[in-house]
Amino acid sequence: MDAEQAADARQGIQSVENAMTVLVALERGAGPMTLTQVAEGCGMQASKVHRYLVSLGRAGLVSQSPRSGRYDLGPSMRRLGAEALRRMDEVGLASEYLADLRDRTRHAVTLLAWGENGPVNMRWEYGAYPLPITVRVGSTLPVLTTSAGQVFLTYLPDALTEPIVQAARAAHPTGPSDEEISRIKTEVRRQGFAVTTDAMIPGATAVAAPVFATEASLPLVVVIILPRSHTAPAVVSEMCTELLATTKAISAELGYLPSA
Repeated sequence: MDAEQAADARQGIQSVENAMTVLVALERGAGPMTLTQVAEGCGMQASKVHRYLVSLGRAGLVSQSPRSGRYDLGPSMRRLGAEALRRMDEVGLASEYLADLRDRTRHAVTLLAWGENGPVNMRWEYGAYPLPITVRVGSTLPVLTTSAGQVFLTYLPDALTEPIVQAARAAHPTGPSDEEISRIKTEVRRQGFAVTTDAMIPGATAVAAPVFATEASLPLVVVIILPRSHTAPAVVSEMCTELLATTKAISAELGYLPSA
């Protein structure tokens, strides 16, 4: 490839990136936008953005209202989005990150989803350090006392969690009070994770953090389980850092955009 061809190739790639910048600006606008608003969202000149909008409109990726003149995502983009959601296996995709987290930390790692009766263990990766017991895949964990349960309790709507909380209280009347639950939620939101000891596995500390996807999806939770011999504060802090890096990466892969 000569220099001119190489320059053309680079220009072609840059044009695609610019077009995607326009689409991302429309997506983040959360509704129909004027040309000026799209240009501001892209950080590009309005005349340049207009040319991209025309081309994207021909492909059906952008539409323009004949009445207001505002731009929005087009029918082809809606079909692409629907198909992407149809193909997305959130548990399967998140599971691909577990082995690497296990290898980096050398501790057992598990992935949980919200089930009919609370957090359900979907995947388990054995670590290098033995634990007194393991949690069988398919098992349901307590919502009030486990780190995973506390994360779900924090980020799920009360309409989903309240029946499980009331059932747990009926079985164990000495469980956390409303004030204690409120404190737990505040702390989990502040830190981004929950830590419990002896909650499900005797002699083990569990560190849990949420994985977010689209607004239409319930969060998942990833947990690192440490045996008693590895629960020094510095070790737990390091595990929290590793866990948050992993859950952030999974969330990004699932299409989650944190609010500004």
